[in-house]
Order: sequence, then C-alpha cells, then structure tokens
Amino acid sequence: MRKSKARSDAERRYDKNALYGPGDAVGLVKTLASASFDESVDAAFLLGIDARQADQLVRGTVSLPHGTGKDVRVAVFAESDKAREAEAAGADIVGGKELAEELQGGGALDFDIAIATPDMMPVVGKLGPILGPRGLMPNPKSGTVTQDVGKTVEAFKAGRVEYRNDRYGNVHVPIGRVSFTEEQLEQNLAAVSDEILRSRPPTTKGRFVEKVVLSSTMGPGVRIDPSQVEDLVKAYR
Repeated sequence: MRKSKARSDAERRYDKNALYGPGDAVGLVKTLASASFDESVDAAFLLGIDARQADQLVRGTVSLPHGTGKDVRVAVFAESDKAREAEAAGADIVGGKELAEELQGGGALDFDIAIATPDMMPVVGKLGPILGPRGLMPNPKSGTVTQDVGKTVEAFKAGRVEYRNDRYGNVHVPIGRVSFTEEQLEQNLAAVSDEILRSRPPTTKGRFVEKVVLSSTMGPGVRIDPSQVEDLVKAYR
C-alpha cells in the first residue's frame, strides 16, 4: 500500500522503533496527526496469550473517564417494559423479534453496540452469522446480555467500550480523539491498561503485555514501553 506524503513526513519526525513513555507517546500521536478531521486515537495491545485456548481469551468492557468522543449508536433487543426502559435510557434502536427478522432480511446494521435481555437470546442467537463477524453479538462476558438494559445503555452512551482479543492475541481499543487534551488521553489509556492487566487469564505464563502501540486514524504507530504501563495505571488510580 502506497503511503501518503503526510504519512511519510510524519514517520520521518520520530523514531518508529523507539519505546516511548505513555505521556511522550500521547504527545507524539497528537503532533503526528495531520488529517483535516478529528482523528480517533487507538491503543493496540499485543498480549502473551494463546488465542486458540478458550481459557486464555481476553474480553470485557471498560468505561473511559472522558469517553471516546464518538456518538455511539446502541441497539437493544428487548420487549415490553425492558424495551421502554431502553428507549428511556437513550437507545437508538429498540426491538424484539421484528428487529431480528429485519436484520435477517438484510436490514442495515446502523449501530455500534448491541444489547439484549436474556430472554431474547434464543432469537438474537440466530443472528450470529450477521452480528458475529462484525463484533456486534451480545455476550454475557462483555455485559451486553443483561436485565439492566437502562444502565447498560447509559454506560455505553457515556463512554464504555467493549474489547476482545483477535486470533493473534491483539486487543484494539479506542481511547479518544486527537482533539482531547494529553491528560484526557493519558487517563483513558490508563483506564484501558488497568482493565487489560486485570483481565489476565490465570493460565498465561511469562510477560502478559508484550507490545503497546498508540496511533491516530491516519497517523503512524508510536510504540509505548510495556514496562511503563503499570506505572501509568498506578499514577491515575
């Protein structure tokens, strides 16, 4: 893939192989962003897990102190009182069997998070081939299968994000926007790092966080020294 001139210029302005402290990395990412829009800032963690083993999967949610800077669209599969609760909490799309049938018929997946009440899972489960590949399938481990739909909708609207490892052991999490202050991005990164460290499976051995890279949507990746991640977490606890 051919690099843009802005991307090439950005890569010449720092050492892409160096390991930076979290604060320096955040500052660099903001400086290296050159797009005309407010780029997202994302953190990527390479974990020392065997993603083929079910007992080493890393998945959950974390609430960012300053949110993601993105308007999150939430869909809720619920009926009766729970549907009304979801609507009152600000859910963008609410429905039961009819919503599932609409999606099965090719309806647009115009949402970022899907939440379901437990009684709706036999219906939602049939949407696995549609929702699963897009990371939208409700799951108890991530708190998106719940009776408490109101509070869950509010939490995701306020900045809770879902994370899960891919088949290579990577976890990608948005931590804000380039327009955020350095302190806001650092605090969000600390919250994510804290959650990742807490989610370490008991069966893993050796170093858990092997690599951390911070980048904006169009900018190059800046490596963070993994040994400083715990210090960052302690600084903001």
